[in-house]
Amino acid sequence: MSTIKLGVPSKGRLMEKTFDWFADRGITLKRTGSEREYAGAVDGIDGVELVLLSAGEIPRELAAGRIHMGVTGSDLVRDKLADWDAVVDDLAPMGFGHADLIIAVPTCWADVDTLEDLDAAAHAFRAAHGFRLRIATKYHRLVREFLTREGVADYQLVDSQGATEGTVKNLTAEAIADITSSGETLRANHLKILSDGLIHQSQATLFASKMADWSGLEAARADLMARLKL
Repeated sequence: MSTIKLGVPSKGRLMEKTFDWFADRGITLKRTGSEREYAGAVDGIDGVELVLLSAGEIPRELAAGRIHMGVTGSDLVRDKLADWDAVVDDLAPMGFGHADLIIAVPTCWADVDTLEDLDAAAHAFRAAHGFRLRIATKYHRLVREFLTREGVADYQLVDSQGATEGTVKNLTAEAIADITSSGETLRANHLKILSDGLIHQSQATLFASKMADWSGLEAARADLMARLKL
């Protein structure tokens, strides 16, 4: 019998909160192996199989159709998948995993508070240094689309694999675009968020793949959606 493959983050608070969200709706998700085995089980409903993955893998697996549904950050889906809404359905925001994707600059840039100011600073920076102002980020698609839409030019995105907030201090970038929840790490690194620099308000979201093979799963999908009240 074929089953609906449900991708869930494999560790940490995202996994725990996802388990709680489903438990509140009468469906028990649980690990069945060690931390390294990524094995899981589903109780309380038939026709659903738990697949434990990293949050960053889930958008790719949804797009490839290897899982039918998945829980991950709305920021990751939008950044990793071009034309994301043609690939997945946004079924339900889940009310946890909140974080804002923002643009931040050094607090010592007293005359840079808006995107318009950043655009002017970028022009001046290129004229003075001979290369474009660098913005460190892990979210290239979302940031590029946002800055293009807002008319900011003369910048370059540089990939951040580690702590993005530290790139300005380490002189590998002049500004950053990153996820923040409290802003404490930004302040600790002497960075400030631009007043109009909010790119996306992210939260954990349940997505359904439009690429997966749903044939023979219509009844199981209807049952699951009814149980989740979606």
